[in-house]
Amino acid sequence: MIRTLVVDDDYRVARIHATHVTRVAGYELIGEAHTAAEARAAVARLKPDLLLLDVYLPDEDGIALLRSLREAGEDVDAIIITAARDVATVRAAMRGGAVYYLVKPFTFDQLTIQLEAYRRWRAETESRHISGQTDVDALFTSRHAPAPKPTARSLPPTMQKVLDAVRAAERPLGAQDVSDLIGISRPTAQRYLSELERKGRLELRLEYGTTGRPVNTYTARAGA
Repeated sequence: MIRTLVVDDDYRVARIHATHVTRVAGYELIGEAHTAAEARAAVARLKPDLLLLDVYLPDEDGIALLRSLREAGEDVDAIIITAARDVATVRAAMRGGAVYYLVKPFTFDQLTIQLEAYRRWRAETESRHISGQTDVDALFTSRHAPAPKPTARSLPPTMQKVLDAVRAAERPLGAQDVSDLIGISRPTAQRYLSELERKGRLELRLEYGTTGRPVNTYTARAGA
């Protein structure tokens, strides 16, 4: 089992990523951290094999954290999960030793594919005999996998991200929840949620508070 620590300053996003890790074969979720200080303490205490690591942490840059962990002798890998998409940050992540870099928002199919690729890579590094450059090249290539090819039933990319977010959540989600999770506007989130409900992929629920109008929330339909 690959012991995995999720590091993200947003508690809801961290919980969704953590929940998804538990659904991927070969992985064990050992905790969540929301600051660099919490992550450093958790790494020292729990000795994870892998971090799902955000760049934007409140007390330290995530890539700087990874670099300092390596310098301290911690044997831990990291998949960077971040909204940062500038070349400088990507290069810094590569220099810092990240095994892969996923740009938010992404589909949970993409995350699963990369986790499965990392699991295969770890197995190969433990068993493969290096006889020459071909073996070395194969190990470097196997650290990540291409995104899945779209099928005829594929949804538009943003709509798929909305559906994935609702699928992974442990509670019904409203438009504001989806907006916060994947970085789109609330009206856009509501439009996609309504369309997914129309397509039969989501189920609408009304949540009533103590005052005001009910809030539309959504859950995934079985098999959707």
